[in-house]
Amino acid sequence: MRAPQNSPRPARALLAGLTAASLGLVGLVMAGSGSATAEAAALPNVNVVANGDFASGNHISPWVCGPTVAAVNNSATGWDLQGSPAGSDYANCSQTVTVQPNSTYTLTSVVQGSYVFAGVTGTGGTDPSTWSSNTGWNTLTSTFTTGAATTSVSVWFHGWYGQAPFLVDKVSLVGPGVGSPSQTASSSASPSPSVSPSTSASPSPSSSPTTPPSKKHLLTGYWQNFYNGATPQRISDVPAAYDVIAVAFADATSTQGAISFTLDPTLSSKLNGYTDAQFKADIAAKKAAGKKVIISVGGQNGTVSVASSAAATNFADSAYSLIQSYGFNGIDIDLENGVNSTYMAQALHSLQSKVGSGFVLTMAPQTIDMQSTGGEYFKLALATKDILTIVNMQYYNSGTMLGCDGGVYAQGTENFLTGLACIQLQGGLRADQVGLGVPASTSAAGGGYTSPSVVNAALDCLASGTNCGSFKPSQTWPAIGGAMTWSTNWDATAGNPVANTIGSHLHAMP
Repeated sequence: MRAPQNSPRPARALLAGLTAASLGLVGLVMAGSGSATAEAAALPNVNVVANGDFASGNHISPWVCGPTVAAVNNSATGWDLQGSPAGSDYANCSQTVTVQPNSTYTLTSVVQGSYVFAGVTGTGGTDPSTWSSNTGWNTLTSTFTTGAATTSVSVWFHGWYGQAPFLVDKVSLVGPGVGSPSQTASSSASPSPSVSPSTSASPSPSSSPTTPPSKKHLLTGYWQNFYNGATPQRISDVPAAYDVIAVAFADATSTQGAISFTLDPTLSSKLNGYTDAQFKADIAAKKAAGKKVIISVGGQNGTVSVASSAAATNFADSAYSLIQSYGFNGIDIDLENGVNSTYMAQALHSLQSKVGSGFVLTMAPQTIDMQSTGGEYFKLALATKDILTIVNMQYYNSGTMLGCDGGVYAQGTENFLTGLACIQLQGGLRADQVGLGVPASTSAAGGGYTSPSVVNAALDCLASGTNCGSFKPSQTWPAIGGAMTWSTNWDATAGNPVANTIGSHLHAMP
């Protein structure tokens, strides 16, 4: 995709037989009982989740679950919900519940098993999610505040592909609601009686929430650390419309998994001498202005391989060294020559634990990589969902592809953007984690250039159901993540249509 020399890549043939796995989110929306903050404050704190202890046995409604989920009766703990991930199914369950606007809620569940995820979508703000990989019983907890117009949310949990069955019990969502306070007066849930304190554990530190960029809809741009005919830029030359700047690219080293970075001397000479010190100062200035600057790994010719625990350690250690040295906020994964979701997820969680709460993680998979939740790149995105900022899939250099409705769509069209985006949106990523990656000009990619007006229409379609093409998704995602372009340099060459048109539109979206 992104090589120092801008050579077109052959379009891929039409892919058939691939469908996105649906989360099976609940379609039931219950009516709210008030929207004023004062009214919400007057309501008692109750558990708004129904059948959270699964005491109804085989009758698990109103939970809507996949085919590999069932209630089981354990002699020690009573009724639990058991999910058994198989194939491309990760055993998802969800329930839509009524909430009050501008109100704080706490989700709690007691879980057992490797890779158990729990969260809430549709909050009108930052959707929370957490996970654990503890094989003993342990408690997952997260807190969020609903938006001014939010009257319902979807509570969900699921496991992970190929892992052993997991158990869930005592699910509660506690906050203002209509009901008896005796349902639950607190936001905590204790583990099952058979669990001793020594076997109860919290999620690993790497699953703690991260701090995303402050804007709701992000514009990401790749900055070229090489010269290929596009306008050479200093980091300080990148327009303020870009919220995230991905420095392309880090270099592979002779140590498997390890990366390094060197400012390109040819680029430096084009800029009349751009030194490491100036580069670092420009990064610091962008950060002071509220922007995020990250180091990108991969590109069309990237050869970084993370396929073992040792390589994962090397990757995390070397990436952290670069972050410390240059002041990067995080990392972008743009590998196009093979991804091992298990070990790369291990590396990224390790890196996040080193960096802490300000960590930014983005990804730029190709369209083929995100056609199915069974693909390694999609699996990587879901495995790092707890620390993931946004996935900006490359909607170019791909030819025609299948949309979430099974339709065949051509690159460069609005239907291509919306039809492929909803695969990710229905496959488990939060709306704010899905962005639209497009070339800045016809010179920036071999195919798939999409005019800024079409990109803006696609964003409107996904966020509010307006300005759609012939394909209109069955739901909307107001928190849609944003857009990305390759590259800020090609955008500058074309007169900055991405920064000026798409950027301004994104930042004006509610």
